[in-house]
Amino acid sequence: MTNKLVTLIGGGGFLGRYVARDLMRTGARVRVAQRDPRQAYFLRTQGGLGQTQFVAADIARPDTVARAIEGADAVVNLVGVMGGNMQRIHVDGAHAVAQAARAAGVGALAHVSAIGADANGAAAYARTKGQGEAAVREAFPDATILRPSIVFGREDQFVNRFAGMVAAPVVPILRAGVKFQPVFAGDVGQAITAALFDPESHGGHTYELGGPDIVTMGELIRWIAKTLGRKPSFVELPDFAGALLARLPGAPISRDQWLMLQQDNVVAAGASGLGELGVTPAPLATVAPEYLIRFRKAGRFGRRAETLAA
Repeated sequence: MTNKLVTLIGGGGFLGRYVARDLMRTGARVRVAQRDPRQAYFLRTQGGLGQTQFVAADIARPDTVARAIEGADAVVNLVGVMGGNMQRIHVDGAHAVAQAARAAGVGALAHVSAIGADANGAAAYARTKGQGEAAVREAFPDATILRPSIVFGREDQFVNRFAGMVAAPVVPILRAGVKFQPVFAGDVGQAITAALFDPESHGGHTYELGGPDIVTMGELIRWIAKTLGRKPSFVELPDFAGALLARLPGAPISRDQWLMLQQDNVVAAGASGLGELGVTPAPLATVAPEYLIRFRKAGRFGRRAETLAA
């Protein structure tokens, strides 16, 4: 990827920063495209002089997407939302990116979807992600589609969210038995780089990305609490209570998120994944404790005291 120019649509977001870092590690130049590129300026320090570019682009405005892709050797679409107008972002926006990539003659396109994507799914998120994949394939047949499970990393909104919850004396758990296969954001970044590096091998294929561990919701939350030295009381809510909660205004979970929790979020049997992309996945337990320290009662000092007392 040395000196190749890669446009990252939504490159300043949580996952985008890991993709950008891995691409710059290979010597690629990265053009970060998002509505407010100033929010991605922190990436300047991640690469060498002149290795990053920033451009304003809105995935809902095809003309801005086309300008952001012009002159690029490869493109990655990282934009996703949970709520709002998902049709506009996941389907129409994804199609616009793929069309612009084809028109610009880019050599490779990586489209980030999600495990559970299903054009006929009950949840709007799953349904629009599935329809988005079809729209990308229609416009750019050789695109590589990557479907990660729950992505974790220092800036994630999943593990960190539960880490904040376990400080309470009582922690309710919804859908305690549903399974996840958390995948490290850095591993997803490596997978995307690998797909772009060898489009002849990976173009036109779909990969499901999961880490080495499969855990239930209940196991995950209890592990987080144990890691942080917290001992709350856990209450596993029955499904009727969860369904009712998801319908209430201002609830911590939306109706669509509740529908997504009705199915396991794990790599399908026989699906190609990180191994086929040459990536060895990192376990949650080797990465998360370092960035979850801030949720401990005394931060790093609490961990040090525990080590000395052992």
